[in-house]
Amino acid sequence: MTGAARPLHNGPANDTSAMRRPIDQPSAIASRLLINVVFCCLIALGVTLAGKGAWDTNLAYSLPIGTLSWLFIDLGRIALTRGSAVPWPHGWRGWLLMLAGTTFGFVVGTAIGNLYSGGTFDVLALAQQHDFASTLVITVAASAAICFLFYSRGKARFLEATIAQAQRDAAEARLKLLEAQLEPHMLFNTLANLRVLVATDPPRAQAMLDHLIAYLRATLGASRGTLHPLADEFARVADYLALMAVRMGPRLAFTLDLPESLAQASVPPLLLQPLVENAIRHGLEPQVEGGRIDVQARLLEDARIQLAVRDTGAGLTGAGLNSGAQGGSGFGLQQVRERLATLYGAAGTLELIAGSAGGTSATVTFPLNAQPHEHLTAQGLDCRG
Repeated sequence: MTGAARPLHNGPANDTSAMRRPIDQPSAIASRLLINVVFCCLIALGVTLAGKGAWDTNLAYSLPIGTLSWLFIDLGRIALTRGSAVPWPHGWRGWLLMLAGTTFGFVVGTAIGNLYSGGTFDVLALAQQHDFASTLVITVAASAAICFLFYSRGKARFLEATIAQAQRDAAEARLKLLEAQLEPHMLFNTLANLRVLVATDPPRAQAMLDHLIAYLRATLGASRGTLHPLADEFARVADYLALMAVRMGPRLAFTLDLPESLAQASVPPLLLQPLVENAIRHGLEPQVEGGRIDVQARLLEDARIQLAVRDTGAGLTGAGLNSGAQGGSGFGLQQVRERLATLYGAAGTLELIAGSAGGTSATVTFPLNAQPHEHLTAQGLDCRG
């Protein structure tokens, strides 16, 4: 009847039956134990101030009664809700558990208190004590109060966790949709180029088709996860540039710079390819002589990854920088922006800068060690038990 559970999310399926709930972690149990001890001390203090016995004697009753009641209820809650996403029993089972825990704590705790105060440990004799009724009322009231406190805290955090998980699931679905839109966009552009080459230069069209098949095979065989190694991202870009080099010939030169230390860094897929495609289409192709594209990854001092695609093409100015592609819709760049925002919030950025001597620099920056959707937690949706 206490605490909260955050469903464990791993992939598209959300298997709540196999999750390990934060409420059952040792740190969460220790926190509730501490609250229970403080509550017992306050009860002992209140009874003492009311003139009913000494502080140490009242504490000798309050601590075992309260602790044993809480322990019985909490362990019973874990047993009754094992394998469930909801960390407290529903309906009559919850009330029965509280009643059983209170009875157990009262009987055994009072007997322990009697031992300390020199009384009897005989359970049957407890009901004959003159203060039996008042002690029972205090025990029931205290148990109900602390159970309600833990239940209220737990339910609030459980609902917050449910909302946070729903937002993460929605973000995952949106990412998959954006990727599904982006890959056909690149494919249609490539097929349009192939159509021209088939009529003007069949051998180059055949070579380009071979590269396209290899690129699609690598892309379709790659992981469909939210993240993949940066080395895989560079491998995709290398395949795409090789594909474009068949069509453009000597008009396209390129370099790829990936430090070994960043090769296994986790990054969202399809970040670089839209930037490279944009540089070719709107930077190099309008120029008769073509140009060069440099793709670079580096680690910034504030533990952020910076991916840069620089070209020596025609360059973007004015509205072209705002829309992301001069004379075009900027679809690919808009997809990159939306995916960065979905994954990293304001911490993921895409910036276009026109070079003073021509060309354009497209720079993507995002945290190195941040988990996807971590910005949702930063917005107050951290629901650990």
